[in-house]
Amino acid sequence: MNDATETGRNGWSAAAPTVGELQLEDRSALRRVAGLSTELTDVTEVEYRQLRLERVVLVGVWTEGTATQAEASMSELAALAETAGSEVLDALIQRRDRPDKSTYIGSGKAEELRAIVLETGADTVICDGELTPAQLTALEKVVKVKVIDRTALILDIFAQHATSREGKAQVSLAQMEYMLPRLRGWGESMSRQAGGRAGSNGGVGLRGPGETKIETDRRRIRERMAKLRREIREMKTARDTKRAKRSASGIPQVAIVGYTNAGKSSLMNALTDAGILVQDALFATLDPTTRRAALEDGREVVFTDTVGFVRHLPTQLVEAFRSTLEEVTGADLLLHVVDGSDPLPDQQIKAVREVISDVLRESNTPAPPEFLVVNKIDALDPLELTQLRGWLPDAAFVSARTGEGLDQLRDRLGQILGGLDVEVSVLLPYTRGDLLARIHADGKIISSEHEESGTRVRARVPNALAGQLTEFAYAGGSNGKADPNGITLSTGAVSTNGVASDVGASLDASQV
Repeated sequence: MNDATETGRNGWSAAAPTVGELQLEDRSALRRVAGLSTELTDVTEVEYRQLRLERVVLVGVWTEGTATQAEASMSELAALAETAGSEVLDALIQRRDRPDKSTYIGSGKAEELRAIVLETGADTVICDGELTPAQLTALEKVVKVKVIDRTALILDIFAQHATSREGKAQVSLAQMEYMLPRLRGWGESMSRQAGGRAGSNGGVGLRGPGETKIETDRRRIRERMAKLRREIREMKTARDTKRAKRSASGIPQVAIVGYTNAGKSSLMNALTDAGILVQDALFATLDPTTRRAALEDGREVVFTDTVGFVRHLPTQLVEAFRSTLEEVTGADLLLHVVDGSDPLPDQQIKAVREVISDVLRESNTPAPPEFLVVNKIDALDPLELTQLRGWLPDAAFVSARTGEGLDQLRDRLGQILGGLDVEVSVLLPYTRGDLLARIHADGKIISSEHEESGTRVRARVPNALAGQLTEFAYAGGSNGKADPNGITLSTGAVSTNGVASDVGASLDASQV
């Protein structure tokens, strides 16, 4: 077979492109291109049109941390703007104790920002923070172009990348929660809707000032938000049912969490051949994906790829995506992926742990053990890699792109999940061959003997499966009866595998 038939376009396998490849082509099929214009010399005959990227200027307030951290925050804002489809022209940082209550950056810097906007020809200003409605209005009056904040920018990216019904509903709810206090009206939007005179626009019972159009808009938004909350609750029920079935299966569940663009989806594809979308962009994938895979020792594991996190993740998104983020609460292990090529990986770890801690606190569930995986080591020079290994001695170091370190990661996962198993000694009747098959599939047999009354098995199995085996517990007594003491929990192997099992050790962001 020649090369042309073996490989399809864009390097795909001609047999069957993955779902992620299809989504990536669809996402790249229509995009705005900088530097092109359809402006015509004669606009009297044909409508004037112009095609170009939004041209933006970034502005931030540096209130704490080092200059490196402030610059990293602005670089991340630039990456967010580019992901949203904008062209970044310039950036401005104002050193202040706290943001100005009126214009966010102060009146002097606002005038300077106006001059930069005029000089560069920008049509949008993006602020690295969440602006109050008053700050948004005041700054727009000075710079005389559209002003948006970091929250609105992230919401815009989520709206572009949401694909599932639940994801779209969650993004819509978050956008409406953000929009509601920021509604503004001009002209007719602020006028009253008169009740009308008898015989024309309503008649008896409808006379009077009525409500303004902006009040009508707010009411309609609240009604739409209430409907979305009901829909999300219904979809959450279906997600909880699927999660309960996975828990009842006894197969260990591993939730892949981490900062946005840290390589979670790439690692998921490398471990499970899931074929989900991979793109070098922030928040490229939003919908959680669950796949089953086998480790080196034959143990089956369920991996779930979750939505990425970012510094100062908008509260509206955390609330709207709570049902999705709750995937971490039922996990047996958190696989925390860190971007090793990032200049401030400690800040990434801190941001992720803060969000997870909030979710666990709201759901009142204990924190699962956490295992750090440093990705993208192929982008590091040997000195940087050595420094990271010294700082995170218990972490796994991999490259999802090249495959380096993945075999060692699978071995570590097998050791960790083995340490979380329960050791059981059971006497299974010959009529319960289904349980014996599950022990073989999901656990590790230590010893097995066939007796007159059934099969006596000593094995290490997942905690959920151990609960179903309790009634068959057998400690080897002379009377041959079941003994509840035959099931013991062994967690001593957890701390020796580089996994933090304590809540404070695994998810306390203040220790990073």
